[in-house]
Amino acid sequence: MKTILNVIWLVFSGFWLFLAYMLAGLLLCITIIGIPFGVAAFRIGVYALWPFGYTTVERRDAGAPSCVGNVLWLVLAGWWLALGHIATGIALCVTIIGIPLGIANFKLIPVSLLPLGRDIVRTDEPFAVR
Repeated sequence: MKTILNVIWLVFSGFWLFLAYMLAGLLLCITIIGIPFGVAAFRIGVYALWPFGYTTVERRDAGAPSCVGNVLWLVLAGWWLALGHIATGIALCVTIIGIPLGIANFKLIPVSLLPLGRDIVRTDEPFAVR
């Protein structure tokens, strides 16, 4: 079932969200200071490409630098990526078949707003230490 949902997701919104995250990552990697944010954008872009079967968990070793980084991310890139998730989530919820995809899109909003200090793991191992 995850594979079917991922393929439908890829066709209707995953590819475009992946491109948005890759563009954000490239723009953020222009400066040396933005490289950690660009890496986070690339990581979340891959998650947005194939989200079913994966989840995000908070890293316990993330401290104050990730908090400061999240504030900067929110200002620089997070808000417009979240708007993309909202727009595609609403568009997908128009049809009955698209409702699970729209809900998955809404679940990507928190990680698009505050990505630092989170890991993306398989749903069968959310408590595994990486």
